[in-house]
Amino acid sequence: MEPTEADGSDDREIVGSLPDILAIIESAKARGGIGSLERFIRKALPDAEQEEVEEAAEVALEVIESIPVFLARARQEAAHRGLASVVNPLLEHAEQYYLQPLDLIPEMTQGLAGLLDDSYLVIHVLQNLEKGPETFLDWDLEYPARFLQRLIGPAITQRLDKIAEQAMEEVSMQLRRLWHQLAHPA
Repeated sequence: MEPTEADGSDDREIVGSLPDILAIIESAKARGGIGSLERFIRKALPDAEQEEVEEAAEVALEVIESIPVFLARARQEAAHRGLASVVNPLLEHAEQYYLQPLDLIPEMTQGLAGLLDDSYLVIHVLQNLEKGPETFLDWDLEYPARFLQRLIGPAITQRLDKIAEQAMEEVSMQLRRLWHQLAHPA
């Protein structure tokens, strides 16, 4: 649906980069499928039994496939609450990380396992949104966040936490500048 001048909406913004993210997920599936996840998990959890590895790979795939839904729902909620100017820039940071071909765990070489760090970053950004004065999505993202932390390890998790924190700071600075400009017309 094209944006209309009458209602001021812009559905292109809601869709954003979700088609690209879906394409990346499908491409990663084509490059090794769930087997790439199982190999990664075997290395991350060397004491796990084969059944545990297979179950963890299925859960990881479910989390990865949920990311576009999480992003779309967050954008819808932001628009509904009139918070798009604050929330969407944060989501865009996480989406851009998802779209980068080279990141901490590259999907170009790791297949689906390369989307674990991207998925963690999206979930962490959404968790940060839940820390506001009111619940944002009211989803319990603690389990998928802990699950992904366990798979990708503390070093990568800490770096991703820092990326999310920097995104929050950058958006905050942009908003401060905007408020300053609005308060002091030229």
